[in-house]
Amino acid sequence: MRMPTDRIEGVARREVVDVTGGVPTTRHDQLAEEVPLAIRANGEPLAVMMGSPCALEDFARGFALTELGVAGDGLLSVDVQTLLEGIQIDIHTREPLPVGTERWLPGRSGCGICGNRTLEDVVRHPDAVKQGSVIASSALAVALAELEKRQPLNAATGAIHAAAWASVDGTLMLVREDVGRHNALDKLIGAMLHESIDAASGFALVTSRASYEMVAKAAMAGMPLLAAISAPTALAVDLALGCGLTLVGFLRDGRHVVYSHPERLTTP
Repeated sequence: MRMPTDRIEGVARREVVDVTGGVPTTRHDQLAEEVPLAIRANGEPLAVMMGSPCALEDFARGFALTELGVAGDGLLSVDVQTLLEGIQIDIHTREPLPVGTERWLPGRSGCGICGNRTLEDVVRHPDAVKQGSVIASSALAVALAELEKRQPLNAATGAIHAAAWASVDGTLMLVREDVGRHNALDKLIGAMLHESIDAASGFALVTSRASYEMVAKAAMAGMPLLAAISAPTALAVDLALGCGLTLVGFLRDGRHVVYSHPERLTTP
């Protein structure tokens, strides 16, 4: 069987044998690409993780903010280079990074905890987020329904997370996808920084569980509300309560659960 020639960034095709009702059929399946991303800061190796090879400049900007605390004029440039072994991402900052910033995150799909050297490295305490706008709970349903239509990589493969930014009425402004949920959120944050979108002007929606680090990244970006289609962890709820972020879980058509700061949401 001939390999199709059309190509979607972040999607690979492989020949498979599909057995349905005991009848084998050979066809091409679409799979999510997962490649090593080597991140360097000012020429020094910083992290290696697995991710989707798309929107990598957005990813680098978001990673620089949520992992290094660098944004705005502090971020001089981002360079992305495809190598034989994977993709190298170079982040150049105006000021040297603090001593001890170096860490390795080998072979994980966007895991931001693997490789940290101390408990203090893991448990970060972001500043309190701004109040932002009061959001009608119906806007969450609007954003969820729209997001299901704007995930081309997941539609092709069924193996991709998405992170989206919505205005107060639920209209989606940005969507980014990646095999790693942390990577997808970093890409979204990076895209917002690139387009100068005020993080207090709406809310974020992710197609994953709301772990501690997802809440930490959202808070560091200044997002007042994070909605997830799956459950949060207890630590994520504690962090959201502490930094003033509204955390929503189990977002479904007609249902959601508010775990912290419900005052930002109004219901009919």
